Amino acid sequence: MAAKHIFVLDNGGFNIKAGFANNAEPRVMPNAVMKAKSERRRPFIGDQLDECRDVSGLYYILPVQKGYLINWDTQKDVWDYLMGKDCFNVHINSTSLVLTQPYLNFQSIQEGICEYWFEEVECESLLTINPGTLSAYKYGKENPSELCCLVVDCGYSFTHLIPYVQGKKITEFVHRIEIGGKVLTNHLKDIISYRQLNVMDETYVINQLKEDTCMVSTDFNSDMALSQKRGKDNPFVVDYILPDFTTIRRGYVRPKDEAGSGEQVIRMNNERFAVPELLFHPSDIGIQQMGISEAIVHVIEQFPSEVQSHLYKNILLIGGSCSLLNFKERVEKDVRTMAPAECEVRINMTSNPVTDAWRGGCSLTKDPQFSSQLVTRREYEEHGFSLCLQRFDV
Repeated sequence: MAAKHIFVLDNGGFNIKAGFANNAEPRVMPNAVMKAKSERRRPFIGDQLDECRDVSGLYYILPVQKGYLINWDTQKDVWDYLMGKDCFNVHINSTSLVLTQPYLNFQSIQEGICEYWFEEVECESLLTINPGTLSAYKYGKENPSELCCLVVDCGYSFTHLIPYVQGKKITEFVHRIEIGGKVLTNHLKDIISYRQLNVMDETYVINQLKEDTCMVSTDFNSDMALSQKRGKDNPFVVDYILPDFTTIRRGYVRPKDEAGSGEQVIRMNNERFAVPELLFHPSDIGIQQMGISEAIVHVIEQFPSEVQSHLYKNILLIGGSCSLLNFKERVEKDVRTMAPAECEVRINMTSNPVTDAWRGGCSLTKDPQFSSQLVTRREYEEHGFSLCLQRFDV
């Protein structure tokens, strides 16, 4: 099957990563319809947001809430834009689609997805699959000697831990932590609004602020002590210049030696590492669950001892929140202290964990078994959704 007729769509809760299987890079765009105060009449779909002059007070209409697709009309608008002339111009009737779905997705949502792609847009053939399965497949191809892999998918709504043994997902040990990038952004909005400036409506700007300044602490207590010092003894204080959408299009960290000239500023200090700390201690905001590092050890300990050593040395990090500075080092340090001394701990992360599942989808399309995993439109018309349930491991 020619790669130009296979379209890979990683349908994330915050960003869509999409492209043909023979593209070098995916297009990454918001999976949302957005409305701006400056242009009330026009909704912005996906990367049309780049055309918006003033994104202050940007209002998001998200198709995916709490990890699951619930707003179908908005999702269809985004997909229609993505497949249409303004974006990829996909001839869907002669194209095979690889589409990611959330882990343990509801059967009713799976059925709705299959109905849309086969009955409404009449796609030639479809494979729906978890993003972790695609990343684990790619990891297995790159490391053929490794038998197991534990994927840690730190996404927008949730963090999932998914163990794979010899390429098979072990569904009963999949673990979910109800914290992801959205919780971090909202918590940062709360803190800044309480301490400095009301930014409760500025989700877009504060999300950029989080990406530009936040980091994971490898030693929380000593970093907190450092952040209480003044002047040059404090390495964490930065001034973040907010965009005014006339001369400054995007916020940025002001260089240390640059004097201020009347811009609106948010001063970041211990918030830079205290907010991402929630990933490791969700109980700080009343979510009574294990943090990521504890959960990794908890999931691995469910397995027989001979499998545990393989999982400890093949932990794979994917998802947007993994891009935070020092995230990998912190997970490695924590897991090493909790893991048995005789086990080697190895944390793996690609240069861009956001697009890793999309790349996994592209490498899966080159597999000789790929066509047997697809459900064609003819098969769907004959057997209905029950065949999709049988064939797709969601």
